[in-house]
Amino acid sequence: MKKQRLLLLGFFLASFQFLIAQGSPDYNGGLKIKFDEDGKKYLRLISWAQVQATYNNDAPATSSKTSFNLRRARVLMFSQITDKFLLLTHFGLNSLNAGSLSPTGKGEGSQLFLHAAWAQYNLGKNHAIGGGLHYFNGISRLNNQSTLNMMTLDNNRQSWATIGLSDQFARHVGIFMKGKFGKLQYRVAVNDAIINGLDARPAVSGQAVYGGANLLGTKEAGKTFAGYFEYNLLDQESNFLPYKVGTYLGGKKVFNIGAGFFLHPKGTVKIESGNTVGEDVSIFAIDAFYDAPLGDDGSALTAYATYQSNDYGENYLYSAYGTGNMVYTHIGYVFAGDKTKTRFQPYASYGSNSYDATSNNRNILGLGINAYMSGHNSKLTLEYKNQDFGTSTSAVTLQAMIYL
Repeated sequence: MKKQRLLLLGFFLASFQFLIAQGSPDYNGGLKIKFDEDGKKYLRLISWAQVQATYNNDAPATSSKTSFNLRRARVLMFSQITDKFLLLTHFGLNSLNAGSLSPTGKGEGSQLFLHAAWAQYNLGKNHAIGGGLHYFNGISRLNNQSTLNMMTLDNNRQSWATIGLSDQFARHVGIFMKGKFGKLQYRVAVNDAIINGLDARPAVSGQAVYGGANLLGTKEAGKTFAGYFEYNLLDQESNFLPYKVGTYLGGKKVFNIGAGFFLHPKGTVKIESGNTVGEDVSIFAIDAFYDAPLGDDGSALTAYATYQSNDYGENYLYSAYGTGNMVYTHIGYVFAGDKTKTRFQPYASYGSNSYDATSNNRNILGLGINAYMSGHNSKLTLEYKNQDFGTSTSAVTLQAMIYL
């Protein structure tokens, strides 16, 4: 165990030195191909990768306690031919590891897949409509989280409240509208629910399963409705794309208060008096986000908190998701220092989930530190995470990330 911990620490230090040499202080918005002189016709490309090494003291006896994982490898492209239209495409893979690798790279876990593809039409300066496989989600800021600039190692899993249950990897096929009225930003969507979702359990009595679109048909259970609304009290955040920033590292002074919802009529089903009946899924949340510099010395504070009410139907419990309530918060502090050099940000996160189906709460504590060599474009994250849900499990993960 001691040798494995030393190996992980050594990998952290070696990666740190490598990334200092490979930082990109002159990123300047990345790769943008302009097709006219004023830049209204363009193609924008973003690529990123997140590689992890994890030490898990609770791994099975037959498994190595140290493992490696390509957490994300993605490419995102969007383009405009005029300022009225936008087309976005996003593809990549997730969590490629020893268990999902295939001998010739043709297995299901080794394949790139379409994360998103939507077309958007701008209704003037502040409003737009669009459709396709999109990420304009409801509920909370974290359900719209960008994976490029998270403060914690990864997003709070329970905040992606419908992933694989009604959607494809947190994206729905449907139509959306987004925009702002002064300081109030909004996004609303009407979508088709996935038919072959992750929860493929048969309907039973006394406990709902997420299979309404499959077991009742799309006429009864085929549509979902979502929305998120936030008031920008200080600096105004961009809503050009749906992805919410995790931490600005003091680059903005932001204080937002938000509220959102997700509704799926008859999204779950159960057996009642021998018949399969549908139950409505309703999820509501309120949240607050604060990010601001603490002076002229480069120090900054990031803080977030949310309360989420989850109703998936009677005694629903599947993976991390269940009927009940969730509270979650995280806070991080960027130490004072030269913004052109490596900056450090320790952070802490805590989430507690209660479920109607069990007396046990799922409590998750995270403690970590980010080392920013070139902002989010080149960074290392080291995090300890402990989860208590009847039994306690813990892991230490080091992640190296670069995006261009």
